[in-house]
Amino acid sequence: MTKTIYTLGLNAFHGDASACIFKNDELICASEEERFRRIKHWAGFPSQAIAFCLKEAGISAAEVDFIAVSRDPKANKNKKIWYALTKGVSLKAIKDRLKNKGQISDILALFAEAFQFEKSALKAELVNVEHHLSHLASAFYPSAYDKAALLSIDGFGDFSSCMTGTGEGNKITTHSQLNYPHSLGVFYTACTQYLGFPHYGDEYKVMGLAPYGKPRYVEALKNIIQPSKDGFIRLNPAYFSHVKQGVKMAWDGGQPHVGKLYTNAFEKLFGIERTGKTDLTQAHFDFAASVQRITEEMIFHMAEALHEKTGLKKLCLAGGVAQNSVANGKLIANTSFEELFVPPAGHDAGTAIGAALVALHKNGINPRHRSAASPYTGYQAGENEVKEIAEHNPFTTNTYDHSTLLDTVAEALVNGAVVGWYQGRAEFGPRALGHRSIIVDPRRTDAKDLLNAKIKRRESFRPFAPSILAEYQHEYFGTNTQVPYMEKVFPIVPEKHKVIPAVTHVDGTGRLQSVHPGDIYHELITKFYELTGVPVLLNTSFNENEPIVNTAQEAYACFERTQMDMLVLNNMVITRA
Repeated sequence: MTKTIYTLGLNAFHGDASACIFKNDELICASEEERFRRIKHWAGFPSQAIAFCLKEAGISAAEVDFIAVSRDPKANKNKKIWYALTKGVSLKAIKDRLKNKGQISDILALFAEAFQFEKSALKAELVNVEHHLSHLASAFYPSAYDKAALLSIDGFGDFSSCMTGTGEGNKITTHSQLNYPHSLGVFYTACTQYLGFPHYGDEYKVMGLAPYGKPRYVEALKNIIQPSKDGFIRLNPAYFSHVKQGVKMAWDGGQPHVGKLYTNAFEKLFGIERTGKTDLTQAHFDFAASVQRITEEMIFHMAEALHEKTGLKKLCLAGGVAQNSVANGKLIANTSFEELFVPPAGHDAGTAIGAALVALHKNGINPRHRSAASPYTGYQAGENEVKEIAEHNPFTTNTYDHSTLLDTVAEALVNGAVVGWYQGRAEFGPRALGHRSIIVDPRRTDAKDLLNAKIKRRESFRPFAPSILAEYQHEYFGTNTQVPYMEKVFPIVPEKHKVIPAVTHVDGTGRLQSVHPGDIYHELITKFYELTGVPVLLNTSFNENEPIVNTAQEAYACFERTQMDMLVLNNMVITRA
């Protein structure tokens, strides 16, 4: 009988800290720490996500065989030292990095302390996996490709911002990497800060803002970022403060914060810096459009260089920059690749899965189990949790059989309801994909204002996404390319703009989610289609300026404090009078 091996994967002491656990080659569960701590992008040691994983696996900390961490303090060590000595990096920046390195190096001690074990009592072996190799593994191993080119692009991890490779069978071969201080992710973050969006993870706001402008700053941006002959990019050091000061990152109270990345020269070059909450102007819209345009060009440049090196037609993409769904939707049309796979958690949280998959391969276990491709790996509310809410709320509460539930919710949507939809396991990754979603009729021209007034209270320029039955995708998007994780933006067929105005962005595009049979969300959209002839629902994350709701109690609390019309918790429906 084959021995059971438990492998715990971690992203620790970095934004979007997370944990996952594998039983041999099967992913049992995965979740971000933010879902438990209720602090967006929580950084530090993900003890609560680990506790969740252990509980779901039915084991104690002492039974874990391997702990794989998506950071390797030894990676590029000589390059780090040489850079610090020759580029005049500040002493404080070096000390900060050494402190972070020390925390990563002592993961076993932190693990033992968190679960009240003596370190000597643990049998777990620590496996440090380089940050970008973890990204590559998180994309290739869950993909359906037997052989593919691999590309990871983000800010920085282990002194690198980009890595290329090839995946074949169950083996990954790395090719080359782009080292500090050059980084497409840092470029995009610096521009995000310059536009007055200072919080960690605000880059998506620039992507949403870009369609409102014209890219008239592209030539000026070419002064600060250029494609390079080695297939990567180069930053002009005069415009970026991290070149000598390092990337100043802190996570007081778990909330990550990145210090200012651009210099005075950057401000002088463009002269439109936005501070505080001053109004956005057309110049800011144009700057966002220019940043998005040149970012796309750099991504296509790197991807095409990788294609020329490998000759492969399939690409797996990961890293923080891989969350740029607008660029992802254009990549195939602008490169020689024919297929693109981006995992549901392409950002840093996904490196927990990637590190675990690398460890599985090293330990002789085939990591190519398709369970790692599912986004539904998080917390699931039990019957008692839902029952308690049913017994202790002042609203109208009913429990329905499956068919009646679908009829009730679909009819409410047709009649204008804003519905909180909570089903099964939570999604792993930044997107709500029909298990922790707020849903609305996409035919409504007032849906964006309605959602922002009742719940979201966010910037008016940010779009809402369409979930569409996969079998009708070509009719609305003119493509059969499947987008199960909402990871690509495509143009909506022009004559459908007036049919689904609530999910059609100002430039006529939508960040679609292809919904396939086998999930209750597909059944709900089907029921809505039967009533309306439209196979689409507006889908946005179930939250109110917080991490996506995790527990049923958090979903109810969000319903209670907002003006949501209906809350669906599994087969229970709560409605306002």
